[in-house]
Amino acid sequence: MSDLFCPARFFVARHGDAAYETPRGVITEAGGWLTPLGLSQARELGESLRTENIATVVCSNVARAQETARVAAEMLGVDWTSLPGFEEYRVGELVGQRFGDAGMQRVLAAWMDGDLDAAFPGGESGLDVVNRYREALRDLADQYRGESVLVISHGGVMSLALPRLSANVRNDLARRQYIPNAVPAEVLVDADSFRIEHWPGKADKSVI
Repeated sequence: MSDLFCPARFFVARHGDAAYETPRGVITEAGGWLTPLGLSQARELGESLRTENIATVVCSNVARAQETARVAAEMLGVDWTSLPGFEEYRVGELVGQRFGDAGMQRVLAAWMDGDLDAAFPGGESGLDVVNRYREALRDLADQYRGESVLVISHGGVMSLALPRLSANVRNDLARRQYIPNAVPAEVLVDADSFRIEHWPGKADKSVI
């Protein structure tokens, strides 16, 4: 990496296991809440990072991420805050459809194949998602140069954006490396580049 002496180090984790107002398998943009398992995962996440000198915890503005951040921050003894840019991709008109909806699967497959112009109807394109995630991480890196930060985000946006921002991994890293709840990726960000130091992906799709 360039600017080697002061990269920011981010531990970027998906929120804990959550429940929602809608039936399981239905696309929703509701915030949800952590299940007992999710609360336990958030505590374990915080505990696992106690030796990493975490300066703060940052999360998306979505309730399940905020709850995860609060619990993890309590374990770490640091503050937490919500910032824009780390939320899940916006699916627009597909809210209320099933996750197996053909339109949704076409867009997700296109993104994995490198077509970031593909977009959900009334929602975001892959390029939209990657660009806003880049901006959010860079802004945070400017504030926490040389420090470590825990970021609570969402599996879909992490899977799309982080590999494409990092020069040292394949763009489709997440195609068969699914992100489990509350297990962090480690990402270094300096003035010019991103580098994934650790990816928590699992081959078992049941983790999502």
